[in-house]
Amino acid sequence: MNGPIGELLRTPDFLRLWLVGAFANAMRWLELLASGLFAYQVTGSALAVAGVVAARQLPQLLFGAFAGAISEAVNRKTLVMLALVVPAFVSTLLATLATTGHLELWHVALGNLVSGTMWATEMSTRRRMVGEVAGPQHIVPAVALDSATGAATRMVGPLLGGIAFEWLGMKGAYTATALVQFAGSFALAGLAYQQVVRRLDLARIPAEIAEGLAFARTKPTILLVYGITVVTNAFAFAYSGLIAPLGVGSFHVSPALVGLLAAAEPIGALLGGALIAAGVIRMDRRLTFAGGAGLFMVALIVMALSPSFWLAFALLVIGGFGTAGFSNMQTTLMLTEAPPQMRSRLMGLVTVGIGTGPLGVLASGALAAEFGPRAAVATMAAIGLLSTVGLSLWLRRRPPRPRNPS
Repeated sequence: MNGPIGELLRTPDFLRLWLVGAFANAMRWLELLASGLFAYQVTGSALAVAGVVAARQLPQLLFGAFAGAISEAVNRKTLVMLALVVPAFVSTLLATLATTGHLELWHVALGNLVSGTMWATEMSTRRRMVGEVAGPQHIVPAVALDSATGAATRMVGPLLGGIAFEWLGMKGAYTATALVQFAGSFALAGLAYQQVVRRLDLARIPAEIAEGLAFARTKPTILLVYGITVVTNAFAFAYSGLIAPLGVGSFHVSPALVGLLAAAEPIGALLGGALIAAGVIRMDRRLTFAGGAGLFMVALIVMALSPSFWLAFALLVIGGFGTAGFSNMQTTLMLTEAPPQMRSRLMGLVTVGIGTGPLGVLASGALAAEFGPRAAVATMAAIGLLSTVGLSLWLRRRPPRPRNPS
């Protein structure tokens, strides 16, 4: 393969980071769907499903900024390996409980919370390392390839999750995720990654986070990334917590087809990300970011009104082209707008924005319990769309602020 993608794939360290991230993220999404199906099977409650899914994502809100500050001091390779090993042990324990017939819903929720805490380090460690290993001249195709792969994992993971849950149950699903994550940690051990580390001063972390926030206020583009990241995760991606109730309760399909519905948006994101990585789509980065989020929300609104499963599937694929622009530019804008010494801190704050997703999942679950999953998805997406338009117009008029001399 020629071109920038070919050069990246011939770089051993990039290849290792890319593949480990691909397999690990696929297993995370597999577990997320399997845990949601388990919760719905046990309780029949959309709110219970939302709670279990939220438990996996909530640590991003609580610990994302903290993880970003830590990864400025601690070796990021070590953190990525821990983020694989700890969830692997959790998956092993849950698989054992399922095999012995002792698995309960609170076990799954607690496991999601622990594994989600390690997931909170992804943006400020592995995603940053991908851009750094690629180098400044290849940062856009590297991030695009990694984002497209992330979309592929969100497609493959739920598909495998639905199939594994239907055929193998929780014990089979979690055994598979444990093995893959242990293998990923072993593979990453050979990565050659250089980082200047320093003494970790926990008392200094709040001040470092505050410094990152102060810098962000001087950059309208970074503020745009933060604002629309919060809106998109809280109001649009909240639909993911209602995939099981939508598929089983509204469209009356099997768990395997629920997995296919969960994979629809990632399929579109994979195709869109591939076009960006290949340089076929070249647009203003801010427009691609905000416009992509808006397209996703429009697709969700129409999908919620869909009379058939397959039309809903097609609409989510279209929405995935929007999330491709959103997710690609989310990382690219941060890596190009932020100075190296602040990147992990600022990307940790992006993780906090992503971590608002569980709040949206819980809100959509409460709406679904009252009005049904269709109304919940449409309402949340409509609020998100109006907020995205308002934020974009406001920050477009906001000039950069000069930084205070330090």
